[in-house]
Amino acid sequence: MVLDKRPRAIDLGLKIGILPSGSNNTITDVPDVSVGHVTLKYGDGPLIEGQGPVRTGVTVVMPCSGNIFEKKVTAAFHIINGFGKAIGYPQVMELGVIESPIALTGTLSTWRVADGLIDYLASQNAGIQSFNPIVGECNDGFLNDIVGRHVGPQHVVEAIENAVSPNIEEGDVGAGTGMTGFGWKGGIGTSSRVCKSSGEEFIVGALTLTNTGDPRELRVNGFHVGEHMLPPKSKSVDDGSIMIIVATNAAVTSRQLGRMARRAAFGLGRIGGIASHGSGDFVIAFSNYQGSKFIDDDNLTNLFRGVVESTEEAILNSILRASTTIGRDGNVRYGIDIDKLNGIINKR
Repeated sequence: MVLDKRPRAIDLGLKIGILPSGSNNTITDVPDVSVGHVTLKYGDGPLIEGQGPVRTGVTVVMPCSGNIFEKKVTAAFHIINGFGKAIGYPQVMELGVIESPIALTGTLSTWRVADGLIDYLASQNAGIQSFNPIVGECNDGFLNDIVGRHVGPQHVVEAIENAVSPNIEEGDVGAGTGMTGFGWKGGIGTSSRVCKSSGEEFIVGALTLTNTGDPRELRVNGFHVGEHMLPPKSKSVDDGSIMIIVATNAAVTSRQLGRMARRAAFGLGRIGGIASHGSGDFVIAFSNYQGSKFIDDDNLTNLFRGVVESTEEAILNSILRASTTIGRDGNVRYGIDIDKLNGIINKR
């Protein structure tokens, strides 16, 4: 994988929260979890629907290795604000399991991506007549020819085949290619925490597709950055969406994962998100633990803390790592000025 030189939060000396991060500080620190991206970025100039410019992609999180339809993993879903077009989530809420890779993309490519997941699942499970693909989305129409729906089923299969662990690709990659975070260029971010519970150590990881937030509200590790710097030539941005995926290997039930998923909203709030009217803010949480003995509720607090901290840092990484992008009609989302941000933080 090719990584750019833009820093993560840890590279700036920022310690988000109190728990230690995993070995790579990514959702793929959770054993057996992998992530793959396909980025589509081509064309310039005025928007011609169906032709471009194209600034979009797909990101796939694989909850486990092998045939997930056969294995299935424990899961839960939480709606912070429901202005979105997610696929497959009602069945997760009803049955408490995931039987599909989790895919993220631009809003109007949601159904084409679901087709790709079905193609993949059907190729692995001959004779099965029903699948529950899991797709989340954010609107990348400011930079991208969104109506053109340039992400196809083949890109989904490619992302699955490219999925690796570890994976610390962030920013304007995969589904994050055309996204905005607190008025700045946003996209994919990830982080993890080591959480002790019931005398054992577990990993909690988060991956976010950040396309939400008002730049005036941005907070970095508690410091109100939005009071001191705003994107160039930017009007107030307070709509958008965010998809949050929470993964763990902890021995938790679907009900307990639901409690964990609800804590992701605190991570969003800590960086300045308010879940505005037009923001589709969804959380899907899963555990790939395959045993039958589960943690008592009294021992969940550290896992809750891991969700909050990893979510907050994942959102921050999604902004720090994203580069200035020019999209359709010359629309620009600027990568946050790292030097200026550093100066502001260090002066506090």
